Amino acid sequence: MKLQIEGQHLRVRIGEDELAQLLAGEPVRASTQFAQAFAMTCTLRLAAGSEARFAGQPGAWIIDMPEAAVREHTARLPTREGLTFILAGNDAGEALELLFDVDVRDSVRQRLSR
Repeated sequence: MKLQIEGQHLRVRIGEDELAQLLAGEPVRASTQFAQAFAMTCTLRLAAGSEARFAGQPGAWIIDMPEAAVREHTARLPTREGLTFILAGNDAGEALELLFDVDVRDSVRQRLSR
């Protein structure tokens, strides 16, 4: 899993193997140790409902993706288009745009090798 953060935009990109894990009901986890300062973990899961959710603590994120939307997206692979969700913030201007996508290059490699 790759995370890209820019302002109020968070992009979560996974590969085909991680997608298969997610679709099998298993969470996908990424962890980074920032030298001796602190660690950060992000857990991505599928959940019921139509909206993405973000929870956790500053160093331990949990992102719940709507299962139906992810399965529909999977049926369209490979595609450069991802899923976009707007998660409300506490104040105006604090909404978080969450983009979820599957690495297209990985998708093409995986599908050609089958």
